[in-house]
Amino acid sequence: MNGPLSGLNVVDFSKFLPGPYCTWMLGNLGADIIRVENPRELAKQAQVFGWDKLDDDARADLRARDIYARNKRSLVIDPGHADARPVIEALVAKADILVEDYRPGVMDSMGYGAAAMLALNPRLVYASVTLCGQTGPYRDKPGHDPVALAIAGALSRIGEDPAKPSFPGVPVADLLSGSNAVIGILSAIIARGVTGRGQHVDVAMSDASLALIASTLSRNPDLSKAPGRGKRRADSGIWETADGRFITTTDMEPRYWQRFCTAVGRPDFAGLQMDISRRTEIADTLAGIFRSKPLAEWLDILAPADTQFAPVHDLQGAMADPHNRARGMVFDVPLPGGGTAPHIGLPIRLSDTPAAPPRPAAPAGGDSDTILAGIGLSPTDIQSLRDKGALSARQGS
Repeated sequence: MNGPLSGLNVVDFSKFLPGPYCTWMLGNLGADIIRVENPRELAKQAQVFGWDKLDDDARADLRARDIYARNKRSLVIDPGHADARPVIEALVAKADILVEDYRPGVMDSMGYGAAAMLALNPRLVYASVTLCGQTGPYRDKPGHDPVALAIAGALSRIGEDPAKPSFPGVPVADLLSGSNAVIGILSAIIARGVTGRGQHVDVAMSDASLALIASTLSRNPDLSKAPGRGKRRADSGIWETADGRFITTTDMEPRYWQRFCTAVGRPDFAGLQMDISRRTEIADTLAGIFRSKPLAEWLDILAPADTQFAPVHDLQGAMADPHNRARGMVFDVPLPGGGTAPHIGLPIRLSDTPAAPPRPAAPAGGDSDTILAGIGLSPTDIQSLRDKGALSARQGS
């Protein structure tokens, strides 16, 4: 068995981060993912990121480094070409799942909307991941991660500057939406086992982002009096050390706060944890204390005290962290031209049915012939599609 979802077939039309993250998770859990890649979209992407200036080897190397392309197969075909339609419909007819992230109505305009594909394959689970969903006043609104966070009120809570919000720096709404899509898809697969029917899964980034403010809503009956953005407690923080590094502490539970105060040489602060009037004084004092020693010394001080802390890793530090490596969350994959690249593991661990082995992505279109042969096309049929312009040759990325 190559993962717990082995046997599930996925047709993946997605391009932006929420959709590819969803299918990446499904693929790493063992589903067979076929990416339907539009050659025009690939060309636009290459121009945006400068990949069109790379040779084929460099682009193949880049594709193998792409973590979210891992454990997927690629078919580069023009969905709008008349001769591509029978191919795509044959793939969908055999599929369990279809994932797409076009703006509402675009898949319908190409003839691959939910109603048409569910009519073709009534057992299909058709998942749409969009900014604001398939219904509502913002249905047709374009935008990326920060727009979803803004609509949900979550962006207003991000950042330390009380004067204005900040971008989070990581794609929070994108990945949360992708995870929600996985949950929705697998829920629909379970429901199909009862009803025998597939269904349309509608996942909106703005919906997903609203979950991020649930704890704030729950704790503040009067939202006009909810605490403002930024740090409000002295028992947690991000502190700069003497060598210009950073450490974070989160000792909010009283027993951890007491250990922390003793470890940093200020046991007198232990009884002042809930004294709001002293928080600025305590925070300023702690900032000065942390600036007195380098990061390595603070790690040696706080570890035996069993407090809540961690060095703030940069990207290289996270890749080298022994815990991340030991958990299999960071590992190296071979590159086609030699050498290796770091990849991120699947953040779900199953004891009896582990994730599928990692398989770096081949160049875009590198799997086209085997995919098409799998739906019964002969080499002559495949070459005919290329001659007619429906099917593209293998590309570097």
